[in-house]
Amino acid sequence: MPRPWKPSPALKASFVLHAGGLLAVVVAPASWPWALALLVANHAVLTVAGLLPRSTLLGPNLTRLPAAAAARREVALTIDDGPDPEVTPQVLDLLDAAGARATFFCIGWRVRENPALCREIVARGHQVENHGDAHAKAFATFGPGRMRADIRAAQVTLGEVCGRRPRYFRATAGLRNPFLDPVLASLDLQLAAWTRRPYDTRCSDPDTVLRRLSRQLAAGDILLLHDGNAARTADGQPVILAVLPRLLATLGERKLIPVTLDEACR
Repeated sequence: MPRPWKPSPALKASFVLHAGGLLAVVVAPASWPWALALLVANHAVLTVAGLLPRSTLLGPNLTRLPAAAAARREVALTIDDGPDPEVTPQVLDLLDAAGARATFFCIGWRVRENPALCREIVARGHQVENHGDAHAKAFATFGPGRMRADIRAAQVTLGEVCGRRPRYFRATAGLRNPFLDPVLASLDLQLAAWTRRPYDTRCSDPDTVLRRLSRQLAAGDILLLHDGNAARTADGQPVILAVLPRLLATLGERKLIPVTLDEACR
């Protein structure tokens, strides 16, 4: 069921600015250069907000776990761009060995190609969420119709394969535009970003990736890794496989508990 959409304060201000600019031009036509300049500035602010994955200007965005989860010493491991038939099974084995739980943001077309693997993620105690159907690099330029169609296609696929429709959505690279929040409301989804991002699709050095994730690591953090589209180390290993055992050991040393988003937000 859809949930009511409540525009963010920034979007409400944008609506007022557009209406005020139009009224100013009607009342005083000579003011159009000033009105146009204000509108251009407004659109620039909204565009920049969409390019900042952790921004909340365009709507609610989960970038840290709730205070209750932090009090329980919980963190969330989130793993994007799978399922990958080569990498994901090894990630699952590493998580099992550590007794850790993770949330996998999966791509719709990959799930259709690997439905049994997606079901295995769930069977082994992890959570599967929506990372779009096509994982298009141009996702942030989509209009509301195309955006909704893409997210809904993944939602239907994941619901059919896993027996549960996702609660959370993550955009490609976290990039979006002002259309996303009302689209997510119509699909009863919540935007989820992260606290720490290691750029592990581009960085092939495990030490650097681990350092980016573990520097000032604290309870309540949401950590991002990739099983799909993972960078490769010098010896050809997906970087997540080199980093994850060390990251899980670091969590244990700091008495932090890796849980799914559902567990953290219960």
